[in-house]
Amino acid sequence: MPVQPQRSGPEDPEPAATNGLAPVEVQATAFRHVREARRNELVEDYVELIADLVDDGGEARPVDIAARFGVAKPTVNKMLKRLAQEGLITQRPYRAVFLTETGRVLAEESRRRHRIVTEFLLALGVSPETARQDAEGMEHTVSTETLAAMKAFTEATA
Repeated sequence: MPVQPQRSGPEDPEPAATNGLAPVEVQATAFRHVREARRNELVEDYVELIADLVDDGGEARPVDIAARFGVAKPTVNKMLKRLAQEGLITQRPYRAVFLTETGRVLAEESRRRHRIVTEFLLALGVSPETARQDAEGMEHTVSTETLAAMKAFTEATA
């Protein structure tokens, strides 16, 4: 028989203190934030990679994007179509992909967040490889407040 969750009531005036649950609206807001960040994560990863490829070699080809993400070219093409619809890239058939000004701004913001998180993890003593890998996911969900605290911590310990 499954264990039923305990419900708080008038006899339990401090549910967060006794069972660790945050108030409903606080928890719902946190989950909404994470879901939104996950929806944006792939877009941010793509524009960041496109910016890196363009900055490194002058262009970003779908085949190179697919190789870097370790996915099939049709997967990349589907995402590129979405990025074009959102006004983040320009692309012509069988040609390289380039960021629009809006896409470039998003890529730079993503790079900035990634750099701050990576530097923070390194300041904590995390190995460079682990910091790079962990920052790849954290950069998308970390709040502005936490990001600012990470940056201040890193600057104070430098």
